[in-house]
Amino acid sequence: MFDSPDKDPRVDPPQLGGEADVLSGYLRYQRTTLELKCSGLTAGQMARRAVAPSTLSLLGLLRHMADVERAWFRPVMAGPDPPPLYWSEEDIDGDFDNLAADEETVRDAWSRWREEVAFAERFVEEAPGMDTVGRDRRRGEVSLRWVLTHMIEEYARHNGHADLLREAVDGTVGE
Repeated sequence: MFDSPDKDPRVDPPQLGGEADVLSGYLRYQRTTLELKCSGLTAGQMARRAVAPSTLSLLGLLRHMADVERAWFRPVMAGPDPPPLYWSEEDIDGDFDNLAADEETVRDAWSRWREEVAFAERFVEEAPGMDTVGRDRRRGEVSLRWVLTHMIEEYARHNGHADLLREAVDGTVGE
């Protein structure tokens, strides 16, 4: 993490510009925030649970966000329907429940999250516009604009959880 605002590695979203640039900038900022909240921790610290009976952990959040990225940008927007990475219909909270406090599990989570983020970034970059339509099983048709806004909201909510988790792990606080 950084210890002063001038050392913050995040890039502020553009204040002017097109819709795609602003939404992508906000999403990139939120993604980088999650990376910062998880940076410099051991596998045990990443897997540390919030408080009983919660299964919430930074590692679980990272795995959850890999699956969220995958769900919105692959089957909904791009069309292929790959299975979830960490959960299933039989184990709906597998992203939080089925994790081990070891380096391989953490490396796997980072790798998969980065793969899904890269796929999403390529999709957005190559999309003809914000009105590009995907199909969600529950909601029906959704625009790329809606998906990007939802992803910003999803990260912002979970980054609030990450703030508290990180502070509980090692006392580190920050924006």
